[in-house]
Amino acid sequence: MNKCCHSSAAEQAAGQRHEHQPEHGHAHAHGHGHDHQHDHSHEHAACGGAPAVAAPAAPPPAGSQPWRLAIPAMDCPTEGRMVEKALAGMAGVLQLDFNYIERTLIVHQQGASLAAVQQALAASGLAARLQENAANLVAPVRPAGWPLWSAGVLALLAEALAFAGQAESGWPVVSLAAASMLLGGRATARKGWYALKSRSLNIYFLMSLAVGGAMLLGQWPEAAMVLFLFALSERLEAMSLARAGAAVRALMALKPELAWVQHGDDWRQVAAGSVEVGRIVRVRPGERVPLDGRIASGHSDFDEAAINGESLPLAKGPGEQVFAGTINGAALVTVQVTASADGSLLARIIARVRDAQAGKAATQRFIDRFAAVYTPLVVTLAVLFAIGAPLAGWLPWQQALYQALVLLVIACPCALVIATPVTLVSALSAAARHGMLIKGGAALETAARVRVVALDKTGTLTRGQPALADIRCLDAALDERGALQLAASLEAHSTHPLARAVLQAAQQQGIAPLAVDGLQELAGEGVIAGIGGVRYGLGNARLAARLGVAETALAASDYRQRGGMLLCADGRLLAALQVADSLRPEALAAVAALQRQGMRLQVLSGDHPAEVARIAAAAGIAAATGALLPEDKLASIRALGQHGAVAMVGDGVNDAPALAQAELGIAMGAAGSDVALETAQVALMEDRLDKLPQLFAHARRSMALLRANIVLALAIKLVFFVLALAGVASLWMAVFADVGASLLVIFNGLRLARPIGEAKHERT
Repeated sequence: MNKCCHSSAAEQAAGQRHEHQPEHGHAHAHGHGHDHQHDHSHEHAACGGAPAVAAPAAPPPAGSQPWRLAIPAMDCPTEGRMVEKALAGMAGVLQLDFNYIERTLIVHQQGASLAAVQQALAASGLAARLQENAANLVAPVRPAGWPLWSAGVLALLAEALAFAGQAESGWPVVSLAAASMLLGGRATARKGWYALKSRSLNIYFLMSLAVGGAMLLGQWPEAAMVLFLFALSERLEAMSLARAGAAVRALMALKPELAWVQHGDDWRQVAAGSVEVGRIVRVRPGERVPLDGRIASGHSDFDEAAINGESLPLAKGPGEQVFAGTINGAALVTVQVTASADGSLLARIIARVRDAQAGKAATQRFIDRFAAVYTPLVVTLAVLFAIGAPLAGWLPWQQALYQALVLLVIACPCALVIATPVTLVSALSAAARHGMLIKGGAALETAARVRVVALDKTGTLTRGQPALADIRCLDAALDERGALQLAASLEAHSTHPLARAVLQAAQQQGIAPLAVDGLQELAGEGVIAGIGGVRYGLGNARLAARLGVAETALAASDYRQRGGMLLCADGRLLAALQVADSLRPEALAAVAALQRQGMRLQVLSGDHPAEVARIAAAAGIAAATGALLPEDKLASIRALGQHGAVAMVGDGVNDAPALAQAELGIAMGAAGSDVALETAQVALMEDRLDKLPQLFAHARRSMALLRANIVLALAIKLVFFVLALAGVASLWMAVFADVGASLLVIFNGLRLARPIGEAKHERT
C-alpha cells in the first residue's frame, strides 16, 4: 500500500542511420575477390526509448534550456503528478522529465522564473534546489527512526488495550492511538492536505480519508495501526529504491576524481574533469586510469571489468587504448588523454544507464494506463458500496462504511506500479556491469522477444583479421614454401591486411623475403617485380593475363572458387594463395548456446557466397547468404521477421540500413566505437560472441521476473478486493497485505541486481 513508484518517460528519440560500405580490397588492388560489404546500421530510441514496441517520448522543445532540480522528497509518480499540477500553465515551462530513483526533475523552459518554479513546488510540499552538477546524485532523505518505532509501539499498545476489553473510544485507547498518529503520521497527513489542495486523488489523500473515517467510526486503534504500517511501508520502499539506485552510484564511484598531470618535469594532482585532451597523465600501479587515452610509455596489465565485465587483465603497451575507470596492474605508465572526463567511455556508459531509468518500457506504459483507470474505478466502487450495501440490506451502515474504507486502501496499485522500475533498473545495471549496455527497458523487452539472430560475418563471426589459409601449387617445380617466399617478397613493402597475412605466415615459418627490383603496383590488378632475374606477379586474373597466362590455364586453376591471389611468372601460373578470415575461438560454443535457446540463426554478408558458407559451416550455422548488397540485406531481415523478432549483430564500425530494419540492433566490440555507443540499442563492450546468449538469457529472466511481479501484485489485490466486498477484510489487514506485496515485488526485482553468472541456455 506504499507509494506507487515508476520512472517517467524522459528519453529522446535518436534514431540514426549510417551507411558505409568499405571494400576490403588490396591497397595495390590485387582484385582478390573479397568484396566485403558490411552492412551495419543502428537505429534506436536513445537510452531507454522504445524501438518497435512503442513510440519514444518527444524530444525537448527547440530553443529550450534545461534546469535539473533536485527534489529529495520525490521518489514516486504520486509526487510527480503533484509537480505537474503545481507547474501546469506556468509561463515559460515547456516540458517536465522525471527521474524518481535519483529524485530529480528536468524542467525544459524558455524564459521561466526559477524562483517561481521553486515557490510553486514548495507550496506542494516538495522543496527543490537547482542541481548545477548533473553528475552529483541526490542523497535520499533519511529521517530519524525513533518517531516511527515509537509510533508502532504506541499503536500496538492501543490495540492490546482494546483487545483486553477497553473501549476503543475510551480515553486510554484514544490517547495512545492519537500519540502514535502524531509521531508517525504527520508526513502522511501533510501530504494528504497538499493532495486535497491540488485535487489529486493519490495515495496520501486516500490514506488520510481512510484514517479519518476509521476515527469517525470509533476505530482508533485500527486508525493508528494503519497509519503506522503505511509509514513503515514508505520507509522500507525508500530503502529498497535506494538500493536500486546504488547500482548507478556504484558505476559512478568508478570514475576517478583526480589525475596526475605532467607539468614540465614535475607531476601535479588535479581534478580529472579539468584535464584537457592531449595532456599526459601518469597512472601508478593499482590506480584507476583517470581518463580515456592511449599509452604514451610503459607496459602493464589492465583490469577492464568496469567496462566490459572481463575479469582477466589485458596486457597493453605504447599506442594502445586504455579507458577511464580501469585499473592499472603492476607497472607505471603514462597516458596521453584522448577524451575529456565527460566524454570518456565510462561516463557515456553511466549516462546511458542513468537516462534509461527515465524511460518507460511497453510493460510500464501499460501499467500506467491500467493504474489510471483502476484507482478511480475502485474509489467509485467504494462510494457505491458504502451507499448501496446498507440500502440493499447486505450490511449495516457502519460496517458498509468501514469496508468502503478498506476498498479505498486497496484502490492504489502500489505494488503493481513499483514492480516495473525496480526490476528494470536492477536488470540494466547488472547488464552494464557485465559489459552489456542495454539502452532502456524497451530494448530489454525486445531482447527477451528475439527469436531470430542475423549475424554479419567479418568482425562478428570472424576475427576481422585475414590470415593465409591455403597455398595450392600449380607448377611441379615449386613447393608451398617456395611459393610463400615469392609471395612474401612481392608483398614485403605493403601494409594492407592481405599483405600482412602473407608476411605473417612467412614469418611464422621462418621464411625471409628475397630482394626484389623494379617493383610495380598496378591499380585493380596487383603487383609485379623482378626476383633473381625473373619477372613475377601476384594479383588477380587480369594481372595473370597481363603476364601471359592463358585463359585455359586460368580456368583450370579453379581460381574463382579459391577466392584468392594468383602467383605467376613468364606466362606460367605457379600457385593460388587463399587468404581468409578465421573464426572467433568462442563462436562455436556461442552458436550452440543460442541454438539451445531456440534461436534461428543466419549469416548475412557481402562476401563471396563460398567464403560465407565456409565460415557459417565452421560455426555450426546452416543458413548463410553471401554477396548481399545493402538492399538485399534489408530484404533478408524482412523475410526473417516472419519467424519472430529479429536481432541483427554487427561489429559496430560499418553501418548500413540492415540493423535499422531489425527490431534489435546489437553492436559488438563497442568499447572502441563511438558510433556503436551512440546508435546501437545494445552495445556489447567486448568483442566476444559468448556475450550474446548471456544477453538473451538475462533479458528473458528479467521479463519473467517482471511478469511474476505483476501477477503477484494483481493476485493480492484481487484477494483483498473480494474479502472487502464479503465484509471480512480489515483496514490494517489490507495495509499489511499491500506492504507485503510491495516488498515482495521489490526484493524479487532486486534479485536481478546480482552479478550475471554463466548464462543458463534454456529453451524459452
